[in-house]
Amino acid sequence: MAIHHKLIATAARLYWRLRRPRTLGVRGLVLDGDNRIALVRHTYADHWYLPGGGVKKGESFEQALARELREEIALTDFAVERLLGIYHSRREYKDDHIAVFVARVPPGAKEALARADYLEIEQAAWFDLEDLPPDLSPATARRIAEYRAAVVGGGSW
Repeated sequence: MAIHHKLIATAARLYWRLRRPRTLGVRGLVLDGDNRIALVRHTYADHWYLPGGGVKKGESFEQALARELREEIALTDFAVERLLGIYHSRREYKDDHIAVFVARVPPGAKEALARADYLEIEQAAWFDLEDLPPDLSPATARRIAEYRAAVVGGGSW
C-alpha cells in the first residue's frame, strides 16, 4: 500500500470519527456475456471488491454507478438489470448507505476491463462465478451469494 494512501486513509478515519458523517455509496455487481463477474483490487486494500464508490452531491445512484465503472474499470457500455439491495455500514465511524446494482455488459460490447485509475486500482479482472478468488472481501462474498441465491439483499453491509 502506498504511503500517501495510508496517510489519507488515516486522516479520513480521524475526520469520520469526529464528525460521524452520513455517506452514500454505490457498487456494481457487473456480469459479462459469459456470466463472469468484474472485480477490482484497490491499491489501498488487500481484497477483491465489487467496483464502486461514493455518490457525489447532486448525483443519482445510477449516475454514480456509471461514473465509478468508467473511473475504475473503464466500462461505459452496460445495462442495469436490477437493484440487488441497499445496505448499511457503520465501519470507519461513518453512517454509510450502499446501493448495489446488478449490471450486465450487453452481448457484443467491449468486455475488456482496464485499470482506468492507476492510483486507485491495482487490478481489475473478470472471474467465473464458480472460480472466485480466495481473497474476496467478506461483504463482496455476501453480495455475490445473495445474487446467486436470487434474493433481494439489505441490512448490514
